[in-house]
Amino acid sequence: MKFFPTRQTDAAGPDRRGFTLAEVLAALLLMGIIVPVALQGMSVVSRAAVLAQRKAAAMRVAERVLNEHVVLVSQGQATQGAANGVDTDGDASYPWTLQSEAWAEDAMTQMTVHVTFTVRGANYEMSASTLFDPGASTPGTASRSSAGTP
Repeated sequence: MKFFPTRQTDAAGPDRRGFTLAEVLAALLLMGIIVPVALQGMSVVSRAAVLAQRKAAAMRVAERVLNEHVVLVSQGQATQGAANGVDTDGDASYPWTLQSEAWAEDAMTQMTVHVTFTVRGANYEMSASTLFDPGASTPGTASRSSAGTP
């Protein structure tokens, strides 16, 4: 009969398994530093994504308001010097103000829409402007004047 000797190891031997207390504490310290930094980074990314979505929605509202008012002008309905209202996009409301004023360089009119919104207690404003010729028969085209035209 053969006997196989069993290996006896002491605590300081090379075959020990597991982590020492110092290794566990170092890992916990590292996790304690990395996890809060990662969570803060995710919070910043989340805020930036919400702000970007709201800015895009505000610009859609501004473009919609500008287009509606340019069509009204082309139909002969005079637009006031200023107008305001509230439009919704998705689940949020966007208050807007419209300013219409003569452009100093040509016989054009400049319309500017300012759309405001709030994200996490901070107020933001997006603006969109367009120039149009109120004397043109078709929106987006310049009117022809007979003076100086061959």
